[in-house]
Amino acid sequence: MAKEIYRKLQEQLDQYSVGFPATASGVEIRMLEKLFTEEEAEIFLDLSMALETPESVAERTKRDPKAVAALLKHMADKGLLFRWRSGDTVKYGAIPFVIGGIYTFQLKSIDRELAQMFEHYLNEGYQKNLMALKPSILRTIPIHHSVDVAHPVATYDDSRGIIKKQKLIAVADCICRVQQDLIGQGCDKPREVCFSFGSAAQYYIDLSMGRQVTVEEALEILDRCEETGLVNQPANLINPGGMCNCCGDCCGVLRAIKKHPRPIEMVSSNYYAAVNPDECTACEICLERCQIEAISISEDDVAEINLDRCIGCGLCVTTCPTKALRLEPKPEDQRYTPPAKGQELLMEMAQKRGKSLIPFTMAK
Repeated sequence: MAKEIYRKLQEQLDQYSVGFPATASGVEIRMLEKLFTEEEAEIFLDLSMALETPESVAERTKRDPKAVAALLKHMADKGLLFRWRSGDTVKYGAIPFVIGGIYTFQLKSIDRELAQMFEHYLNEGYQKNLMALKPSILRTIPIHHSVDVAHPVATYDDSRGIIKKQKLIAVADCICRVQQDLIGQGCDKPREVCFSFGSAAQYYIDLSMGRQVTVEEALEILDRCEETGLVNQPANLINPGGMCNCCGDCCGVLRAIKKHPRPIEMVSSNYYAAVNPDECTACEICLERCQIEAISISEDDVAEINLDRCIGCGLCVTTCPTKALRLEPKPEDQRYTPPAKGQELLMEMAQKRGKSLIPFTMAK
């Protein structure tokens, strides 16, 4: 019975976001057994991604209201559910395993065992899903100083503009860099670089996973991310609920993208890098900055951009000493406008994977 409930939980989680596929080794079940009790797994199966009060869940599932309220609170405190608060009203909802889900919310509790299991799972299960899915849950936008002022930037492609609109901002350590550190494969990039906004920020603050910062502090962190060579990746929405700053060494998404022969097929990006060969001195600084291995030096000692690999982040542009590199907007017919709402994005992703956001228990 125990194994059966965790398999059902795996199958339910596989409906959401980038999925949670089964593997030959069964490592995904071992992770779920480590994170969920059987009781928690059972009630998760009765929840949807739509936010719901404990009283509503209890009435709908014929459970004791006090027991449901206590259990949902405990699960949210463990990072197994999302919790939304407004005044005295509290609602809960199911969340995917990744990205911005259960695994991400283990930031304060992840240990070496879970880190090793996730690394195994990333290689055996997730990377295939990540390489096959577009639109992605994240998208790449150019770092602030890389776009020529002559090119107008849409608000959803402006990292600083996104930050300036927020009323509540939290910053947290990058779960990918924390995980890689635990298995001895970390890098020297800054760790406290992942932003969340609004209700997501409040959840991070409530769970002591992140700390509240002002707009000014967030902009300073963003500048440091750009200086140290991190790719700016907000959630793939017009008004994202979070923004990651990623490196090619630790980020699960970028690591998967790097293995793809044509990373541009996986990334929703509106820019690409270009080079003026007359100005290039082949200093190779851009090679070090590129997190996706899209740049090489030709036999003529000129930087070359592989447009099948370039994701338009702009990291190569801002440190080019001769200004030989620039970021160009894609033609209008190739430009991408992200969805307005998270539900739209998740539904589109589910449909492309042949899945549904409706929980199995509710679909019967």
